[in-house]
Amino acid sequence: MRDVAGKVAVVTGGASGIGRALCERFAAAGMSVVAADVEEEALAAVERALRDGGARTLAVRTDVSRAADVEALARRTLDAFGAVHVVCNNAGVSLAGPLWEHTLEDWQWLLGVNLWGVVHGLRTFVPILLAQGTPGHVVNTASIAGLTSTPFLGVYNVSKHAVVTMSETLAQELALQGASVKVSVLCPGFVNTRILDSSRNRPGTLAPGAERPRPPELEQAVRRMIEEGMPPREVAEQVFRAIEEERFWVLTHPEVVPRLRERLADMIEGRVPVPRLVVD
Repeated sequence: MRDVAGKVAVVTGGASGIGRALCERFAAAGMSVVAADVEEEALAAVERALRDGGARTLAVRTDVSRAADVEALARRTLDAFGAVHVVCNNAGVSLAGPLWEHTLEDWQWLLGVNLWGVVHGLRTFVPILLAQGTPGHVVNTASIAGLTSTPFLGVYNVSKHAVVTMSETLAQELALQGASVKVSVLCPGFVNTRILDSSRNRPGTLAPGAERPRPPELEQAVRRMIEEGMPPREVAEQVFRAIEEERFWVLTHPEVVPRLRERLADMIEGRVPVPRLVVD
């Protein structure tokens, strides 16, 4: 999908981090941009910035864990621009701690955003993309955590593994139908975002659970690596190129490849996985 000027992109989690960078990159390419997020003040700031830069844009307050919100997002997009061509299911949150210590509310919140947000995005937008009969692209944001199983990130790992397999399955199903809609799955490593502060957007209906922090030295190391991580604009550029090239895998950090090879060898050779912390 190389000719994106004048096309329409929808980005969930578009008010900050990778999502905001995607909105900015699409706008720079001449696309109309629909930014969706639960964080209204930050969302309004993105909308102002994009408009000030000359982009056609729309901000829609959206809780991706709610099917009705995502369906409303699609209606607002079509009402405003008449079509949609690129859909980035990007909204995400994180939690840390041993699996058995997380509350049901922890699971409901994180899976509601990271997993059900993608489910709602696919169920809502893929039929629209197919019905248009024109080239389209879906980008699902997973993580390197969708390809590995790091201790103390169990709930997050579960959600991101699900996003990876949904993306692979969707890509194959669309290919078998000869559809002009393509798929990419984004699996970034450390990126300089506020992902560790996700609880700022946790709904009151899901009271804060007993999240168990990582050991202090590990917590400090993770925060440092995120602060020193890849700028979101570089991730957005890689996503943009993947859309142009119709490339499925977007692994932003090539240094993780040996870790992936080791995990595959563990499977093939029947080895018990060796615990490896995220900063190993």
